[in-house]
Amino acid sequence: MDSTHSADSHHLIPYRAYVAVWLALVSLTGVTVGVSYLDLKHAAILVAVVIATVKCVLVILYFMHIRYERPVFTWILVTGFGSFGIFLLLTFADYFYR
Repeated sequence: MDSTHSADSHHLIPYRAYVAVWLALVSLTGVTVGVSYLDLKHAAILVAVVIATVKCVLVILYFMHIRYERPVFTWILVTGFGSFGIFLLLTFADYFYR
């Protein structure tokens, strides 16, 4: 097994990285609230989903430490999110054409 990915290896993430991610999450929450007051019609849902996806990726990368895991875990997540994206795309297509 590769020594950089052994079960005993730990990546120490500095506190400033956690603070930066937290500030980004709080800022994106503020943007979500601000966008909710705009009259964007159908685009409001799309904007909210995009912001939520960015927040989700930040949480997964830093708080779940996927950024420092083996690439196989990244590919599993990308496959899952890709499938979810296709599902959302088909759902929005149905929503817009009704």
